[in-house]
Amino acid sequence: MPVAKAGDPQRSRVSLWIQAVRAFSFTASVIPVLIGGLFALGAEGAKAWYLLPLAVVGGLVLHAGTNLINDYYDYKNGVDRDCSYGSSGILVAGLLPPRAIFGGALVAFGLAAALGVVLIAYRGWSMAALGIIGLAGGYLYTGRPVGYKYFALGDLLVFVLMGPLMVIGGYLAVTGVYRHEVLLLSLPVGCLVAAILAANNLRDVVHDSEANVTTLARVLGPRGGRAEYITLVVGAYAIVVGLVIARVLSPWTLVVLVSAPLALKNLRTVLASRPGEAEDLATADVTTAQVHMVFGLLLLLGTILGATL
Repeated sequence: MPVAKAGDPQRSRVSLWIQAVRAFSFTASVIPVLIGGLFALGAEGAKAWYLLPLAVVGGLVLHAGTNLINDYYDYKNGVDRDCSYGSSGILVAGLLPPRAIFGGALVAFGLAAALGVVLIAYRGWSMAALGIIGLAGGYLYTGRPVGYKYFALGDLLVFVLMGPLMVIGGYLAVTGVYRHEVLLLSLPVGCLVAAILAANNLRDVVHDSEANVTTLARVLGPRGGRAEYITLVVGAYAIVVGLVIARVLSPWTLVVLVSAPLALKNLRTVLASRPGEAEDLATADVTTAQVHMVFGLLLLLGTILGATL
């Protein structure tokens, strides 16, 4: 299918912005917040369920802002080109001007901050700390003066920001307290969201090298990059099993194993990929995101069943 150009009458502004924010990826932020929030079903004490939607929307717009700022700086720094994968493609195709994408990112971060202020009013400085870390982490992913994505720190910080930070944030919004069990619950979620980035970086290792971008996949090399991906995916399932054995999670959460065949298919694709052949992993990030979504929904279901049955 040919790429639509700027001014194409077949494309509405709404459809362009949906593509720009990469709305298909929003499950990676919505599901963790919901998992954390609904884990509160089994907790004692008062619960503010009316704050959970605010936390979910806050995480979503923070994610949108991060996607937009990533596109803006990757384009400005020459990382995103016609031959590259991974971006929304909006700037490369000339569908929107860079200033619009940058402005959209600021609007999204502003909305996240506004929702954060409401949550802080109810939940205090613990929520403020999570919000500040989230905003800084989202902007500085590629934004100046840091751009930690370019220095092999993306995998680790994405694990933290879209795993523990969002799961704990959802639980804190509902209950107003922190529990170590929530941190443990967040680990498999963090593993799979980091696996999405690991697949992306493993695919783009040659292109990133040409653009002078250092990712963990570049540092580890092809074999190490594949090992990282396998560790993250297998680790997500192993952590859930371990937490069930340790009686931290309900046996109902073992329902995540239903998604194992889908994960296994991805593992085979990554293991069979040839070093430097991006086409072998052209959709590996998308299919890993699908695993994250299915796994997350099943973990959410298991959490609800464990708290209510």
